[in-house]
Amino acid sequence: MQQVGTKAFVAGARVIDPRALPVHVSAPRRRLRNNFGRTWILHRIAVVRIVVAVVAVVAVGVLYETRDAVIQAGANLAVVAQGQLGHTSFAIGEISISGQSLTSEQSIFDALGVEPHTSSVSFDVEAARQRIAELPSVETVNIRKIYPGDLVVTITEKVPVARWRVDGVTFVVDGEGEQIGEDHGTYSELPLVVGDGAADDALGMIMALKQYPHLQDGLVALSRIADRRWDLIYDTGLRVQLPELGVAQALKRLDYYQNDFQLLDRDVTQIDLRVASIVAVRPTKTEEPPKK
Repeated sequence: MQQVGTKAFVAGARVIDPRALPVHVSAPRRRLRNNFGRTWILHRIAVVRIVVAVVAVVAVGVLYETRDAVIQAGANLAVVAQGQLGHTSFAIGEISISGQSLTSEQSIFDALGVEPHTSSVSFDVEAARQRIAELPSVETVNIRKIYPGDLVVTITEKVPVARWRVDGVTFVVDGEGEQIGEDHGTYSELPLVVGDGAADDALGMIMALKQYPHLQDGLVALSRIADRRWDLIYDTGLRVQLPELGVAQALKRLDYYQNDFQLLDRDVTQIDLRVASIVAVRPTKTEEPPKK
């Protein structure tokens, strides 16, 4: 290649009017590209915001149109996850229950709602707690998860105050008179009440009797009469009839007669205290000697 010097180039050059030169026409694509480049350089932030807004609007529209399919897919995914977790170490395996005596373990298990392969991750503690709290003998309940797969259930039961026998079945009742379970002989130390309405008013009568320990010796039942008043029934067969009103005063008089005259130990079958100023007794019938 032969090198041409500057002098040689200048010597061979000639003067040309630039306006006479041909105009280069760029291709449409190139013009578009150049215009976009200038717009991007000058208005980059605005362009980005517009693009993001358009994408967001399109995405919302797509989600709205496919919402049913998305919800169903989510539900299917939850089922699959539940099944997968259930077969792993997160499946509930051991359930510890404490504090119950009136409440059967089977009732608690049923209220928990734990099924085979139930996952401890998805197990709803609050819903289970509410179901157990609805059991008649439960006062409070606490449920704790111990991962990976244990549940600890702590029960606090209502306090039984009396036994109520009705239709041949003995129930345990609380201070409100509510049945909180059946008595199978475990609560024989509690006072026994019988009769319609006896459970509702049992606590008041029991508290009144606690002031007079001597009147509780040999007492086997408190009988509610016509849902209006009480009779005391003793193991000797003696029945003490209390008034509808003024029960505290009647018990005080009975305690006085027992302390001073051992009235409850006498050979009588009935003591009537229904009239405030009178203590009536019915002696035990004795066989009359044969006539000669």
